[in-house]
Amino acid sequence: MPDKIPTRDVTPDPTVGRHDPRETVTQEMYAKRQHLYVREIKGLFQRIRRSTNWMLMALFFGLPWLNWGDRPAVWFNLPAREFHVFGGTFYPQEFFLLAWLLIICAFGLFLVTVFAGRVWCGYTCPQSVWTFLYIWVEHRIEGPRNRRIKLDKQSWSLDKAWRKGAKHAIWLAIAFATGIAFVGYFTPIRELVMDIATLSVGGWAIFWIGFFTVFTYLNAGWLREQVCIYMCPYARFQSVMFDKDTLIVSYDTARGEPRGARKRGIDPREKGLGDCIDCDLCVQVCPTGIDIRDGLQYECITCAACIDACDSVMDKMGYPRGLIRYTTEHSLEGNKTRIMRPRLLGYLAALVVMIGLFGWTLGERTPLEFDIERDRNQLYQMTHDGHISNVYTLNIRNLDDREHTYRLSAEGLPGLTLSGDEQVTVNAGSTRMAAIELRLEADVIDRPSVPVQISVQAVDDDSIRHERETRFIGELKR
Repeated sequence: MPDKIPTRDVTPDPTVGRHDPRETVTQEMYAKRQHLYVREIKGLFQRIRRSTNWMLMALFFGLPWLNWGDRPAVWFNLPAREFHVFGGTFYPQEFFLLAWLLIICAFGLFLVTVFAGRVWCGYTCPQSVWTFLYIWVEHRIEGPRNRRIKLDKQSWSLDKAWRKGAKHAIWLAIAFATGIAFVGYFTPIRELVMDIATLSVGGWAIFWIGFFTVFTYLNAGWLREQVCIYMCPYARFQSVMFDKDTLIVSYDTARGEPRGARKRGIDPREKGLGDCIDCDLCVQVCPTGIDIRDGLQYECITCAACIDACDSVMDKMGYPRGLIRYTTEHSLEGNKTRIMRPRLLGYLAALVVMIGLFGWTLGERTPLEFDIERDRNQLYQMTHDGHISNVYTLNIRNLDDREHTYRLSAEGLPGLTLSGDEQVTVNAGSTRMAAIELRLEADVIDRPSVPVQISVQAVDDDSIRHERETRFIGELKR
C-alpha cells in the first residue's frame, strides 16, 4: 500500500488570480511516530489519578485471591459452565444479565462523557492505568525526562545496559503477573500458581498467560498513546457526545495569549503578553503528546496532567491558577454553563431506570428454570376409563449452588391429575429430564385446547418455585 497520497494544490495564486492545475504536492498519510518522554508531575489531579490507579490495580490483582466459602469469590468456571460472583452463581442461560450489565456500563460511560469528557480514559481505562504504571517504573529506573532523553542519545554502556535491562525486566514481570491474574479469574489462582511453580500448567493456561503478557508489555510499554489515538474506537466517537456544556480540560486563550517568556515579578500586561510563559511543560507531561493550547483535540484523555503542570508554573510566577482547567466552551466564551441539560438528564434517567430494573431482576431471580415439551408422537390419548391423557417432558435446570428436590404439580382445570415423576432431585448446576402425564375427564373441557399451569417447587425452600403455562389438548365432543 502506498504511504502517500498525491494531491493537487487548489489554493488560488495571488499573482495571477488562479492556481496552476499542473502543480501538485505530496501529503503524508501517516505521521512518523515521535517517541514521547513523558515528564512526571505532582499535583491534585495526579494524586487523584494515582490513588484511583493503585486502587484499581489492587482490585484486579486481589479479587482472584479472595474466597467465598470453599471457592474463589469471583470465578468463571468455563468447563462447568458456572459463573460465580461472590454469593451468586450464574449459568449460560442467564447471559441476558451480562448483556444487560454491559448496556448499563455503556450508558454510564455516555453519561460521564456528556458531563466531563473522557475522564474514564484519563483515570480508569486499563490502557491508561497500565501505561502510567509503566511510565512510573521507567521514571524510577532511568530517571527524569531530561535524563531519559540523554540516556537514549548515549552510546551503549554498562550503565545504560543495566537500566534498560532492569526496566524491561520489571515491565515483563508486571505483564506476566497481569496474565496470571487474568487467567486466575477462570482457574483458581492458588492452583494455577502452584502449577506454574511445578511446571505442570495446562496448555490453554500457558497460551492465555502468554497472550496477556505479550500484549500488556506491548500496549503499555511500547504502543502507549498509539492505542489511544489509533486503536481505541472510543476516541473516535466520543466527540459526538460532547456539547458546549461538557466539562473538559481547556486552555484559556483569552487569558494566556499572546504567550512569551518573561522574568518572575514582571507584569505581563506591561509587555503586551498573556499569562502563558510558553514553557511547554503542559506538552511535556501529556501522555499523548498534544499541546492543549491548540484547542480541543480527540487525543486528549482528560488526565489533567497539564492542569497540574500549569498550576505549578502559575504558582511560581505569582499568577492565579486556572490558565488550564476543567471548564466548558460556554464558560470560556463568557456564557453561562448549563449542567442539568436534556441530554444529560436523558442519560441519567435511562441509567437509573436500567439499574433499578437490573437490581429488581437480581432480587427476584429464582435459581430454577424448566422447559416443557409435549409428546410429539401423540397429542392426546383416550383412556379406557373415559379420561384424556397428555404426556409432557420437563427439562428442569437447578441454577442454585446446592442440590434440590422438586415437587411437580399441575392446576388450571377441575379434576386435573398428575402422575409420573412427581418429585425430582437435581444436582447443583445440573439439568434433569422428568416425564409426567396429565389426566382429565373428557366431559370437563369444552374446547380442543385449554391452558393449564405446571409448577415446580423446591421441597426444602418455599421461595424456589417456578410456573409455566402449557396447553392441554383433548377431543371436543359434539
